[in-house]
Amino acid sequence: MMRVLARIPLIAILSGAAFGQSTEAPPAFELADVHVSPHATNLNMSGGVLRAGRYDLRKATMVDMIRIAYGVDADKVLGGPSWLETDRFDVIAKAPPSTSPETLRLMLQALLADRFKLVVHNETKPLPAFALTVGKGKPKLKEAEGSGGPGCQGQPQPAPPAQVMYVVVTCRNMTMEVFVRNLRGFGGPYFSVPVVDMTGLKGSWDVDLKFTPRALIAITGADAITIFDAVDKQLGLKLDQQTIPAAVIVVDSVNQKPTANPPGVTTSLPPRPPAEFEVADIKPSMPGATNQMARIQNGRVDVQNFPLKTLITLAWDINSDEMLAGAPKFLDSARFDIIAKVSTSGPANAPQVDFDDLRLMLRALLVDRFKIVTHTEDRPVTAYTLLAAKPKLKKADPSNRTAWKEGPAPASKDPRDTNPILARLVTCTNMTMAQFADLLPNIAPGYIRTPVLDSTGIEGAWDFTFNFTPAGLGQGGGGGGRGGDAPQPAASGAPGASDPNGALTLFDALNKQLGLKLEMQKRPMPVLVIDHVEEKPTEN
Repeated sequence: MMRVLARIPLIAILSGAAFGQSTEAPPAFELADVHVSPHATNLNMSGGVLRAGRYDLRKATMVDMIRIAYGVDADKVLGGPSWLETDRFDVIAKAPPSTSPETLRLMLQALLADRFKLVVHNETKPLPAFALTVGKGKPKLKEAEGSGGPGCQGQPQPAPPAQVMYVVVTCRNMTMEVFVRNLRGFGGPYFSVPVVDMTGLKGSWDVDLKFTPRALIAITGADAITIFDAVDKQLGLKLDQQTIPAAVIVVDSVNQKPTANPPGVTTSLPPRPPAEFEVADIKPSMPGATNQMARIQNGRVDVQNFPLKTLITLAWDINSDEMLAGAPKFLDSARFDIIAKVSTSGPANAPQVDFDDLRLMLRALLVDRFKIVTHTEDRPVTAYTLLAAKPKLKKADPSNRTAWKEGPAPASKDPRDTNPILARLVTCTNMTMAQFADLLPNIAPGYIRTPVLDSTGIEGAWDFTFNFTPAGLGQGGGGGGRGGDAPQPAASGAPGASDPNGALTLFDALNKQLGLKLEMQKRPMPVLVIDHVEEKPTEN
């Protein structure tokens, strides 16, 4: 529901914290529980929000925590040990409910220095970036109208099976500095490096942009509009990749293990706020409705024309039909609209409630209104095992961090420019096969929706790059990006084959490019079983 929206930043750019010494003690959390995150299939960081005096940050890497604490992009956190982007931590802390976002950042800085003994310094280094500049003619921009806060939002798109060939984004009251941060967010795979404002344009602007997602360039054909062409023709601006001096944060030293929590910390922290909407309206969607939309803005959740089954999988964080059992047929056909308001507290410029809390709120709403009863039990589920065929891997440079990113390796050409059907390009550095197997559901969620077991027997760490066609684009399918349906298994149990048009599934890409193989097996995993669900919700 919120995946695309989650890529669009909800907070205006925050100024970087000063590194100079001060005679005053920096702000600090009153109490904090810091621990290693439990293992999870979904490794996306969540939280970073203060609600009712409780600050929650979950599944955060050290790079995540540094970028939040110092208000910088992850690309500008340099140096440090190899685990900086792989080890994940939870932080649960106590702070006054009225604490501002700026003060929260200073509190997190103090926590990192105290509990991880983090030492950093600032430098200026030349880094690759896309520079946004004014084109040859006059910019095609409108000065902002109205006094509302800055923000960007995607426009509603047709529901499947219609093809979504364009992203349509509306930004209002945006400075160019804030716009470039949003541009990288909704531009996704177009930008593997930061976008920098070099237009020199002052003031605030209203911007409308329409472009083709990078994953859909090949199937859109002559009607495709890259984000670079859209910025040029629709805005009168240019995007060019350059090497630009940038202010960065360099990690001098940091401990991998945080210091121990104070005794009794878990019982002294504020409880998690109630997982419920302040008010919610749910009703059947209009018959024949085609648009499907989900939006979060100013504490308001607006969902239109979503199947009940999709709402349930979102609420329980399920991304595979096999992980849901006992679902009646009407879950696929019954569609609903939801308008709900999140109860917020604290300063007016505080971030909105985090996505994990929204899931729990949605779950409570569905349980209440549809009288849903569930339980969880272990059942055999289709899962993948990573095997070695004829490995084609390069021994890792141990000085690099263990990490993966979307885009080419430094100083390498982007093969997507010549073969756009292979729209997903993944570069991994200093990575073991066990780490790679663990990351695969996050790298390719459209193909892999359950944990992957490493049985390669390959020791050591490796550097490698591979690219493939997003799930749903092969076999003449639509969709794209990081979503889409995984290829259906063939009768032999092997994944669906690649297309003769040049499309390459994840499975074939791993085999041909890296000499690795994914093999399907059945393994017992926790499955959500629906014991009871009503077809219609109770009255509002």
